[in-house]
Amino acid sequence: MPETMQAAVLHAPGDIRVEQVPVPTPGPDEALVRVAACGVCGSDIPRMLRAGAYRFPIICGHEFSGHVVRMGDRLSATGRVREGDLVTVPPLIPCHACGPCSQGRFGLCKNYGYFGSRRDGAYAQYVSVPTENLMVLPDGLDPRAAAMLDPAAIALHALWRTKMRGGYRVAVVGAGPIGLFAVQWARIAGAAEVLVIELDERKAAMATEAGATHTAVSAEAAAEVAGEGYDVVIESAGVPATVDQAVGLAGRHGEAVFIGIPHDPVVLPKSTFSSFLRREVTLHGAWNSFSAPFPGEEWRVAASTLASGDLAWKFMITHELGLDALPETMVSLGERSIFSSKVLFMPNEG
Repeated sequence: MPETMQAAVLHAPGDIRVEQVPVPTPGPDEALVRVAACGVCGSDIPRMLRAGAYRFPIICGHEFSGHVVRMGDRLSATGRVREGDLVTVPPLIPCHACGPCSQGRFGLCKNYGYFGSRRDGAYAQYVSVPTENLMVLPDGLDPRAAAMLDPAAIALHALWRTKMRGGYRVAVVGAGPIGLFAVQWARIAGAAEVLVIELDERKAAMATEAGATHTAVSAEAAAEVAGEGYDVVIESAGVPATVDQAVGLAGRHGEAVFIGIPHDPVVLPKSTFSSFLRREVTLHGAWNSFSAPFPGEEWRVAASTLASGDLAWKFMITHELGLDALPETMVSLGERSIFSSKVLFMPNEG
């Protein structure tokens, strides 16, 4: 094993340096994972460019997969994980001591750790991972697919927050990876119709490939096909205007579930609020993707569905890059000067 590794280290918002740092030493109940792929989450962009993390310096990146290369003594003795295993890493580290954790609601943990924001993540060649966060994957699964389990599980968790039934009309706002997975989960659950609203025509085309029956690149175009509204609306864009739009798209006794994280105040116009009241719409928040037993059925179902080929993922990948390209790529993503759906960094290639 090398003593140092390449990593993209965040020293302050906007100050990202690709440099050599020590390879982490796994504790007794941890494994050292050689990172195969790490995807860019929408939350990484403001964190690395503007908002910052909980401590500095820190290595960001939390959507990742890799292979086990070393284990701590206690983990090795369990036989649960072997060297060479392909794993994905659910990024939340629950405390197991708070009220929500005692109820198995790990996504609502009050004192959690998190790869890439509270603990060093995977924009690096190696990561040290606690045993609980090692999810061994089926033989033959592509490591790139494994790195996309987090957004796949988040989309499924959001759909499970609703009373989704076969034959429902579903609308998805935003065609990033979470939205594209949401389209597929809705179709798998038997949705009769799936509308995707996405301003970028290239992403709208991806939504069609994911299984959307209709796409709209404007609010006006969405209104033309909305009719009396949708049974389930999934908002994944996280923009105040799309939050308003999602509420307004819900039909009578419909449900709207919100995944996207706005970075500006959200105000619902009087007309939207009146519609929400009169139609008796239910609004849900969806936070992360975790349940009991940890990491949850969302992760297990997503893994098996990816492995079976019933959940498509390759068409979402627009970039596969080395770590050297990370600082410049993050700036370009923040400026929206490049087209991207899913950007993967491959720290040990090239």
